[in-house]
Amino acid sequence: MRKLIRMTVACATLLALVLPNIAVSQSVQYHRDESWVPIPEVSPPYWEMNGAAVDREGRRVYATRRFDPPIVEIDGATGKILNEIGSGLLAWPHGIFVDHEGFIWAADATVGDPPSLGLMGPIPIAVKAGRGHQVFKLTPEGEVVMALGTKGVAGNDSEHFNAPTAVVVDPVDGDIFISDGHNDQTNARIVKYSKDGKFITSWGKLGSAPGEFNVPHALALDSQGRVLVADRSNRRIQVFDQDGGFITQWPQFGAISGIAITPDDMMFLTVLQGNIIIANAKDGTILGEITQGIRAEGVATDAYGNIYASEVFDRSVKKFVRD
Repeated sequence: MRKLIRMTVACATLLALVLPNIAVSQSVQYHRDESWVPIPEVSPPYWEMNGAAVDREGRRVYATRRFDPPIVEIDGATGKILNEIGSGLLAWPHGIFVDHEGFIWAADATVGDPPSLGLMGPIPIAVKAGRGHQVFKLTPEGEVVMALGTKGVAGNDSEHFNAPTAVVVDPVDGDIFISDGHNDQTNARIVKYSKDGKFITSWGKLGSAPGEFNVPHALALDSQGRVLVADRSNRRIQVFDQDGGFITQWPQFGAISGIAITPDDMMFLTVLQGNIIIANAKDGTILGEITQGIRAEGVATDAYGNIYASEVFDRSVKKFVRD
């Protein structure tokens, strides 16, 4: 019998307890597809999985691991690993994204795990070899189409990054948005480029005021084209227009590591090494959460609302299907 994971509609349930006569919509249910197991259940540290991405139809899932080859291609239906690409490109693989044309984008945050975790692995070797601080556009076969940033050199201008964490591409005009900075010793900004890689603008600095960041860890675009940023160490989501104009902020989610949004603005958020929160990307309303059997970092969703979540500490990629 399938294991059901209930998404409790938190706000409505609370109101129902206080006001028993209020109408409460039924909760939505997801179940984990337990036959979909691409990563060995007993996996060594090099299967530490960070980012997750999926094409629109859910045919191909991509996840980043902190080992060469760093990008793993997975069959969306069966969970079978189909390919491994990107050898020799990244020092510390982080965010990954599949754009509307099927190209794969990968961000190299470079700074590495805290030493206390003991998961550094090949990172110092890659840094010594000159890798790091770049964002790549790849074909599904792993051919580099575009490289942004200066290889192995950290900076804070139009040609340099310092620990870029995530990338997303606007499906309308192809503009590229990159979150740049993984701790308070690196950058704290969002950078925008045109589809051909020309710098347009950047915004943000280290801080906690609106428009400032402390670990901009992930980002996504909603149906309106607004830029949603997981400002993780400030424990909030910030919402901007595409020129960096501040719109609003949502502190109700806590420290968020990953964001994924469906075309109809259902939003999936991974709490720092924890649950998956389901919310409305239009106004930030919390709809529920997946609380069992997951300790996620990266998250992705296809057009059908299937969820793919990557786990760093549990070293796994999991699929959840809506009932």
